[in-house]
Amino acid sequence: MRPPDPSSVRIPGPWQHRSVSANGIRLHVVECGDGPLVVLLHGFPEFWWSWRHQLPALAARGYRAVAIDLRGYGDSDKPPRGYDLWTLAGDVAGLIGALGESCAHVVGHDWGGLIGWTVAALHPRRVRSLGVIGAAHPLAVRRAVVRDLRGQGRA
Repeated sequence: MRPPDPSSVRIPGPWQHRSVSANGIRLHVVECGDGPLVVLLHGFPEFWWSWRHQLPALAARGYRAVAIDLRGYGDSDKPPRGYDLWTLAGDVAGLIGALGESCAHVVGHDWGGLIGWTVAALHPRRVRSLGVIGAAHPLAVRRAVVRDLRGQGRA
């Protein structure tokens, strides 16, 4: 299987594309602005483009906004393994360091939100603040699943 053409995701705009090595893989990132780092994590099955409106808006407000293609998406590496939350959180924590920062504001949507929760839990010193859109806290999900499983016996 041929890898995708990078030009299909390296869309021009008021941002810069580059590749960053983190956690043993190459991640495609899109940067806009200067200031405190904001890392934007896309959902499933998206790629960095889902943050195209937020990148320049955050830059205009004095932030260094970085949207990434998560492992396996867009122009980032697609290794055969490493799609568990622990590894994906390590990718994000490693990326923050590779970008020359000790911590970042982390914002995640959907699957990216769950990854954001995991980064905050496993690498708390890397997370200055966390914003999650469209994803419940993992403990709330667990409680709901357990409650639903218990309720199935009553039907």
